[in-house]
Amino acid sequence: MANDSTCSTYRARPGNKGIVILGGRGMLGADLTNLCRQRGLRIKAFDLPECDITDEKQLRIALAGCDTVINCAAYTNVEKAESEQQAAFKVNAKAAGRLGQIAKETGIYVIHISTDFVFDGKSDAPYKETDKPNPISAYGRSKLVGEQLLASSGCRHCIVRLEWTYGLAGDNFVKKIIRSAKQTGQLKVVDDQVGSPTATTEAAKAVLALLDKKTEGLFHFASAGFASRYDTAKFILEKLNTPATLQRCKTGDFPAAAARPLNSRFDCGKIAALLNEPIEPWQKPLENFLKELSDKRLI
Repeated sequence: MANDSTCSTYRARPGNKGIVILGGRGMLGADLTNLCRQRGLRIKAFDLPECDITDEKQLRIALAGCDTVINCAAYTNVEKAESEQQAAFKVNAKAAGRLGQIAKETGIYVIHISTDFVFDGKSDAPYKETDKPNPISAYGRSKLVGEQLLASSGCRHCIVRLEWTYGLAGDNFVKKIIRSAKQTGQLKVVDDQVGSPTATTEAAKAVLALLDKKTEGLFHFASAGFASRYDTAKFILEKLNTPATLQRCKTGDFPAAAARPLNSRFDCGKIAALLNEPIEPWQKPLENFLKELSDKRLI
């Protein structure tokens, strides 16, 4: 993936005005912000409350003077989105469309983060960028409309769909498994949802590789290989030597407001051709993340 020399090339190009990261304190946004700073890139990171992307005035102020924006800001509560659809669409759809309009007016290049939830998960194969989306939740529909509105704005843009992300900032499946194992010692985890656990540190490297090339288009990114939620939980407990009982179950055993895609697998061949390094199998970044949590006494 992107290395220091490529990022230095980006920094040295004449006319670069800098990068704005929206949602800079979220899981991906925080790792992107840290990685950009480590590599000496000129960035400004914004998040609530200082920048509400649904407020056009605040959005324009945040984007002033930049030539690139990475939009990580999103309404991400999948369950609540079913009862708060207006809020989800306001952030994930309307704000993305407005961002595209402003970017078109001002010549800003946009990298927009999306999700595997734009698919229904019924395919037997990993999803390619050319596969037709069919979201089965309000969250997924809001993210798909956001993609469409951004693309229709005519701005220079790149959309990156991610899946099963985890990182230090915010809550995620990995942290929930660790927390539940310690609190109850007994876990029931679904084995019929399959995807690729993907560290936001790895996603951040991929995003910067696309940024360096100012790549346009739609891309899928996830760690290499696949696992069920159950297999992922088993891996976590084994690596941490956590004495908890783990049982298999099905998605239908947990009634929920929002439907989840059972197949979240991505075909990442398109983005892999643009990266400077092979995409790592999901096990290694997850093992590194668990070690980081342990070293920082966060578990």
